[in-house]
Amino acid sequence: MIPTGTISEILLHKGNTVWSVHPDATVFEAIQVMADKNVGALLVVEGQKLVGIISERDYTRKVALKGKSSKELKVREILSDRVTQVTPAHTVEECMRLMTENRIRHLPVLEGDTIKGVISIGDLVNWIISAQTTTIRQLETYISGYPT
Repeated sequence: MIPTGTISEILLHKGNTVWSVHPDATVFEAIQVMADKNVGALLVVEGQKLVGIISERDYTRKVALKGKSSKELKVREILSDRVTQVTPAHTVEECMRLMTENRIRHLPVLEGDTIKGVISIGDLVNWIISAQTTTIRQLETYISGYPT
């Protein structure tokens, strides 16, 4: 059972800070931002428009393993431009399904063309654990009877 909830509820709880990088930044700069902000992916934004996403996985597979230089390579050369995105109205279950089917760990949240946040697999797992813990406490209280 996956508890119900929408992405807007998760963003209200975790915040909607978005870390991004310009497509002309170097891959090294992007990896530096990921390390500084302790995130596994950055949205690639030109102006106000989402043009892709770059993740640690992109770096390891498209730069490190191919012996390229992250200090010379531009983000636009390795970004994932086919970005699966969701809206604040999507449910936790829908996002879990999208992440599993597409083998991704991050989902940009957009309302129209406006970036509202980013959801990671960790955010969804934390939401599910929290919801299940609450349900268990409620059931325990129900079974043991209400306190007098």
